[in-house]
Amino acid sequence: MNMLRKLLLLLMPCIVFMTRRSEAAAAPSASKTLIWGPGLETNIVLPARFFFIQTVDTTGRNFTTSPGEKTFEVTITSPTDPYARIWIQILDRNDGSFLVRYRMYASYTDLHIHILLKDKLVGKSPYVLRGAVYHESCDCPEPSGALWEKNMHCPASFSQIESDLSIFPSVDPDRNAHEILQRFGKRHSLCHYTIKNNQVYIKTHGEHVGFRIFMDAFLLSLTRKVKLPDIEFFVNLGDWPLEKRRASEMPSPIFSWCGSNDTQDIVMPTYDLTESVLETMGRVSLDMMSVQGHTGPAWEQKMSKAFWRGRDSRKERLELVKLARANSAMLDAALTNFFFFKHDESLYGPLVKHVSFFDFFKYKYQINVDGTVAAYRLPYLLAGDSLVLKHDSIYYEHFYKQLQPWVHYIPFKADLSDLVEKIQWARDHDEEAKKIALAGQQFARTHLMGDSIFCYYFKLFQKYAELQVTEPKVRDGMELVEQPKDELFPCYCARQQDRDEL
Repeated sequence: MNMLRKLLLLLMPCIVFMTRRSEAAAAPSASKTLIWGPGLETNIVLPARFFFIQTVDTTGRNFTTSPGEKTFEVTITSPTDPYARIWIQILDRNDGSFLVRYRMYASYTDLHIHILLKDKLVGKSPYVLRGAVYHESCDCPEPSGALWEKNMHCPASFSQIESDLSIFPSVDPDRNAHEILQRFGKRHSLCHYTIKNNQVYIKTHGEHVGFRIFMDAFLLSLTRKVKLPDIEFFVNLGDWPLEKRRASEMPSPIFSWCGSNDTQDIVMPTYDLTESVLETMGRVSLDMMSVQGHTGPAWEQKMSKAFWRGRDSRKERLELVKLARANSAMLDAALTNFFFFKHDESLYGPLVKHVSFFDFFKYKYQINVDGTVAAYRLPYLLAGDSLVLKHDSIYYEHFYKQLQPWVHYIPFKADLSDLVEKIQWARDHDEEAKKIALAGQQFARTHLMGDSIFCYYFKLFQKYAELQVTEPKVRDGMELVEQPKDELFPCYCARQQDRDEL
């Protein structure tokens, strides 16, 4: 025993030295840490701008776990305004990276972004956004759509747009103004929009048109950023897509937030996703950025169960609850509200309390099952770091064509008959399940952020406008949707001065 103690005493300095060396190697490096993202570019105007920090240690290796949520400090200033009103949030993504988002409440000149690690400037900090840096409310559109797309780094095409528009060799606004109202105007809720000289005009049709607020807001936001082509189109405000697939008839172009295998509507990003983009750091708490800062415990600490909460908007959701009761060790599913199947509440109740969406990610597996149409929570589920099991569905959103089963998610049958088997597979293949979860997360981070949503809408309107064979018109009964007034913090548009001088 005495010999063992002597040996330990002799080895102790080596152990301490190796431990300190390891700690030093694991320390974040201000010079090697990586900074990138659209929020570092002057001409990418978003409701909330954002960029990323990837922590790198002194040996050049990326951190894969959090170095601590208070590791970095970010300040944003303008030399022309010492009282710049900018709200900054640093979201720890718990994988060694951070998402920094900031919302400007006025426009400034030459923003300086300082990123600090223990009082040392990080990367190439300070990053300077030179010239006029416009905030969300500033009505200052870029006149050139091509330049705006280049500044935004928009992709050359979107496969869903190409597919949706391929059935229309041409679009006749004059014909549509008459025909679409005749076919759908009495039984459905529609918005008839014309964008002329970058101003938005609307006439609503139908009884339930409250959801126009989402489309109005996004069109106003987009036209503040870029000059859109003159365009005239109809938006379906209902849940279900309208234009059935009939090979013998010429379809009418209807814009909808959801598509299906038996319809041929033109699909846009959902109202839920677009509102979350506009209201990030505003009145919504759930958005594509906030999720990334609230992904729950590390994979190894998550509960190895599948989780679901929601209302009774589809029969399969009731069956999911029934399935959970028979398989409680691997599936936790319950209803938070009855509306469609109130007569079945005694069978599938009792109701449970709402759970914060961020608490979903305490579980390794997330169930995405259709509601009235596609479940619009899928983008947020993908953005977490749990594995998504997705219902085989006839409905789809604008990005589904880019998703790959067994790469970004695990599919299960429409009747749920193989769901338990798929959950068990994930439990038995933990590393593969984790890999799919991370691939889904990376997809969401790459394709479903605010800049991508703006690019999608612009490309859709641009391509649709190219198909028009008659001039879009401001029709009788249309009213101007006015830009909101920002009298407290009005912006000066340098582009407007350039146009006036020409």
